[in-house]
Amino acid sequence: MSLIAGSYEKFIWGYRLKPLKDSSSSSSSTLTLTQLFSYPSHLAPITTVAVSGTAAASGSTDDTIHLYDLSSSASLGALHLQDSTSVTSLAFYTPPNLSVPRNLLAASADGFVSIFDADPFVLLKSIKAHKKGVNDLTVHPSGKLALSVGRDECLAMVNLVRGRRSFYHKLGKEASLIKFDLSGDKFFMVTEEKIGVHQAEDAKLLCELEGNKRVLCAAPGANGVLLSGGEDRSITAWDTNSGKVAYCIGDAHSARVKGVVVLTKNDSGDAVDDPYLVASASSDGAIRVWDVRMAVKEKSIPLAEAKTNSRLTCLAGSSIKLCVLSNQLIGG
Repeated sequence: MSLIAGSYEKFIWGYRLKPLKDSSSSSSSTLTLTQLFSYPSHLAPITTVAVSGTAAASGSTDDTIHLYDLSSSASLGALHLQDSTSVTSLAFYTPPNLSVPRNLLAASADGFVSIFDADPFVLLKSIKAHKKGVNDLTVHPSGKLALSVGRDECLAMVNLVRGRRSFYHKLGKEASLIKFDLSGDKFFMVTEEKIGVHQAEDAKLLCELEGNKRVLCAAPGANGVLLSGGEDRSITAWDTNSGKVAYCIGDAHSARVKGVVVLTKNDSGDAVDDPYLVASASSDGAIRVWDVRMAVKEKSIPLAEAKTNSRLTCLAGSSIKLCVLSNQLIGG
């Protein structure tokens, strides 16, 4: 499992989660976050990061997107949007039968969504999706469409096949985050401390989840679970089918949670009782990895932790199994 985190201090941080054998027991193993790289890749604070396999990208208020190869811990250079503007959200699209991305989508503060070919990284088209800046975007698992929310208090749909905006709807309030679930049948839209669960086919509101404080990050998991983090410093897993909390890692960090990632705990293809790990990043500079099976206990203890001593703003990651496949294809 590989993780990258961006910071307010312009640094990009790369880590790999590896098993660490316990010297006291040959059968016992723990996990450790091994640092791959850390350097000031941008000229301004990093606002967003994305990972697919060994391909990674970061966006910043310096109007650039930087690309990385995690298998070699190398920087691949920078991309520039058509008009100089802050990058607000990034998302890779990787087809189910591939382990390397086909496209990179970038949202910007001028309301555009830009589509890049990922081999090589070439700008295909920029689409005016919002009248004001885009807050977040998400790509449907089919790769045929993307949804975005913006500062204009609207929801937009971009047809990625035809390269144009196909839907635009006034919400009446500004949404900060939007995510498809893993199946693509539902999407989640975050406004302050509330999360709306919508049917993807017609955007019908199925239920509304309400947290204690503002939600700053969210990531879909298996079986209709959505994980969120924010100003309450906790990681909450919502059962979006019932609209109730499935479990919660209380006080996961000492400061607000700025990123959460759900990843497969499996690098061999063998079945495991609980196949998911959760990684989280906080504005206090800590990155932690959790076993969700421990969430039922009174006090959860992270399996691994890394301290960056910087103000982290975002987190992204890819599974161990996916990284192994990508290393073989890319030459890592």
